[in-house]
This record gives sequence, C-alpha cells and structure tokens, in this order.
Amino acid sequence: MFNPSQADVRRFFCTVYSKGLGDQPMEAIETLAHQWITEHPEHHAELANMEAALANVGEPAQEGRENPFLHLSMHLSISEQCSIDQPAGIRQAVELLTARRGDLHAAHHEVMECLGRMLWESQRAGRPPDGQAYIDHVRQRATQD
Repeated sequence: MFNPSQADVRRFFCTVYSKGLGDQPMEAIETLAHQWITEHPEHHAELANMEAALANVGEPAQEGRENPFLHLSMHLSISEQCSIDQPAGIRQAVELLTARRGDLHAAHHEVMECLGRMLWESQRAGRPPDGQAYIDHVRQRATQD
C-alpha cells in the first residue's frame, strides 16, 4: 500500500500547482488534485513555495489557518472514496449531501468533518475506523437543513 510521507504530500501538491501554472501535462490524480487546488486560491501562495512547504513539515498550521496540504489531501481522499464507493455507500451519501447543498465543494467540506471525526474517534478508542458510522454521519448531514 502506498504510504506517502508529509514531505511527499507537500511535494506532490506543490508540483501539481506548478504544472497547472505552466499548463503542463498531468497524470489523472494530478488533474483531480489541480481541480481542488483551483477551488482554493487561499492556498496558492503556500503551494507556490515548495522549499518553504518542505521546511515546515511537522510544524503546526499558523493560528487561524488550516493546513492546505491536509485539506487538499482530504478532498482527494473523498473523491477517491466516491470513485470506488469505498466504504460501500459513501458515493450515494456524498451525492445526497451534494444535492442537498447544491455544491460539491461545500458538500466535501462537510464530509471532511465527518471523515475527521471518524479518524479521531478511531485513534482515541484504539480501533479501526468505522466506515458505517462515517457514512451514517454524512447521510445525517444530508437530511439536515
């Protein structure tokens, strides 16, 4: 199984950002990453400076700012989960939430909260992630106003 380091993840997103600026050819995963990068212009300055990004590996995000590499990684993860419907049912749950919110990007941000919660609960309890609880939480959001 592929398990990239924090530096690998930062290198990947900075490279994709650079390729996008140069209108260079991209692999399929890079194209998907670039689409999410485009949705987040607030992170472009950090993606434009690979040297600084690599120097800050392991450092906490600045006060009041999210980690752009984690955020974009979560977008990619959710996109991949939906593409293969794993955990089973996540595609439909995200589609329901997207329809309810009328915006895939906004839906992804809500799904991120569910994903983060599932991972936190898993780590706290010392057990494997509960995919069904994750999907149930996304579905619950899809039925709320």
